[in-house]
Amino acid sequence: MEVSTLSRRNALAALLALAVAAPAWSALPVGARAPAFTAPAFLAGKASSFSLAAALKRGPVVLYFFPAAHTSGCNLEAHLFAEAIDDFHSQGASVIGVTAGNVDQLAAFSRETEHCSGKFPVAADPGAKIAASYKATLIIHPGWSDRTSYVIAPDGRVIFAYSDLAAQQHVANTLAAVKAWRAAHPG
Repeated sequence: MEVSTLSRRNALAALLALAVAAPAWSALPVGARAPAFTAPAFLAGKASSFSLAAALKRGPVVLYFFPAAHTSGCNLEAHLFAEAIDDFHSQGASVIGVTAGNVDQLAAFSRETEHCSGKFPVAADPGAKIAASYKATLIIHPGWSDRTSYVIAPDGRVIFAYSDLAAQQHVANTLAAVKAWRAAHPG
């Protein structure tokens, strides 16, 4: 009986590990063409529209998908991006957060000092259609975005992809990728 219970626990642990790890396997690969999109967005609480094509005309874009506004990991990730926004801007990069979860809360989320602080836009992706085109949907919560970050070069190609449900390394990793790109493309 103990062996059977242990086997079931091991099998359940293995399935859970696969479910959590699977999004990292499915992100768009480096070199892929980033799907174009336009989405309703909020910056400092004000409604606007975000166009990837327009943003790429100004330089590289850090596109990060997050599961839902006003959740602990997403709050932390937005705060970390807000704290580092001047570093991204100094490299000529813009940042956009995109979520399919709690889209009705994005106006508030975009302006609150503990989150985005009005420093970068967040876009609504109802039904996770944009996330699906980027292979960034959350397996454990269908219809929501995964926590996947991309750096997209001005030519529309993915130059960096990173998936991890833990929020802590997304900013450091994407900033390092932007700096590496900038070093190879000065001016």
